[in-house]
Amino acid sequence: MEIRKAQRKQAKIKLALQGPSGSGKTMSALLLASGITDWSKIAVIDTENHSADLYSNLGQYNVLTLSKPFTPERYITAIETCEAAGMEVVIIDSVSHEWEGAGGILSQHAAMAGNSFTNWSKITPRHNAFVQKMLESSSHIIATIRSKQDYTLTEKNGKMIPEKVGLKGVTRDGLDYEFTIVFDLDIKHYASASKDRTGLFMDKPAYVITTKHGDKILKWCNSGISLDEVINQVQQAKDVVQLRDLLTTYPEFRGTIEPLAIKRKEVLNAEIINQTKIGTNGTRKSK
Repeated sequence: MEIRKAQRKQAKIKLALQGPSGSGKTMSALLLASGITDWSKIAVIDTENHSADLYSNLGQYNVLTLSKPFTPERYITAIETCEAAGMEVVIIDSVSHEWEGAGGILSQHAAMAGNSFTNWSKITPRHNAFVQKMLESSSHIIATIRSKQDYTLTEKNGKMIPEKVGLKGVTRDGLDYEFTIVFDLDIKHYASASKDRTGLFMDKPAYVITTKHGDKILKWCNSGISLDEVINQVQQAKDVVQLRDLLTTYPEFRGTIEPLAIKRKEVLNAEIINQTKIGTNGTRKSK
């Protein structure tokens, strides 16, 4: 275990849009994504019966249709396919099927024989692997989550009118804790942030999501130190202590910078040996 100073690095946003059917989750996700990157670098993993194609007028984004069974492993493969294709933003529309859809976690658990409680220990790691894949993805991730629906009575012009509202998200409890930002959408397409580690949107009046919100998110993501900057620090390191500190400070870049650090260490060792030889030769000549 080592203690290091806190330092924010450049990040890939992990964001969730939660709301009832008709609240505008897919449209909002696409608008956010277009503020982050070009349309050609956006991919939608569509589990919603080709609903992603309904917004093709917005731009030339890409669609990967994911049909049942909605197993965690198929979601992981879909994300990896998008990453391999060079997609900078991956929209998962929606993650609810992985939990409650045909072949999802709940249906698989129900089909398992034996003790129900014990079976969760067998199936939970598969769900956790999917969550971890989203969090560790090299792409920006925007996940939509269905909300269970209910109706509330709202007074309008002196009359009580039923209005559809969203309730709890259809996914495993606590999933929203894993995201950097969680937007809750109402049936009028207004968003509010129920969680926001960026500090950009929390405690703000409800708003309709636009590409400008994606622009803000991208600036936040890019405001930290980049991998290229860390690589440059490794290449300019003056001793082994600096190299060790860099590996400790940037553990998320370790896979890339560790081989470079080893090479830099070899160069530094060679320089020390050469300087020693020069010093020794100089001493002999003076005699």
